[in-house]
Amino acid sequence: MNPELDIKAKVTVETARDLSTADISDLCAATEDAITRGGGFGWVTPPSRTTLEAYWRGLMIVPGRLLFVARLDRQIAGALQLHEAPKNMESQSAIAKIQSGFTASWARSHGIGRGLMEFTIRQARAQGFKALKLDVRETQENAIRLYRDLGFVEWGHMPRYALVDGRWVAGLYFYMDL
Repeated sequence: MNPELDIKAKVTVETARDLSTADISDLCAATEDAITRGGGFGWVTPPSRTTLEAYWRGLMIVPGRLLFVARLDRQIAGALQLHEAPKNMESQSAIAKIQSGFTASWARSHGIGRGLMEFTIRQARAQGFKALKLDVRETQENAIRLYRDLGFVEWGHMPRYALVDGRWVAGLYFYMDL
């Protein structure tokens, strides 16, 4: 008899309130991996580690931004940001924007993207937002499939959304009523 050993990775999602040195290192490594593998995040090529560290540290002090992180066996493997409208945009204060979400390639297929999105939707509702919006490169097929599966509605298409390696990539725009 050959018993099978079923080992499941533990995924957790949380609001990042403080980032330890290890957290910053994990975020930088996961970000670099996601960018290198075409996982979006705005950059086309990874910036220097110093730039990434400054980015993550700076994000923690920007008003109206929340960082949610996903951990795979305690190591940060993905992240997503929730942005409130600026205070001078009173007419859009009921709408939050999901931005800069990614999962490191080595952590895919563990439900991290879905976990981050579901956590973000719950947090947005708890904070009283009435709608969410997001945009994404059309090349992010897995993300687009997830957004549609979660009930986001596609409302727009922009042919010149991003310039990647000298070529235009279209972008898609989505919203969700909460």
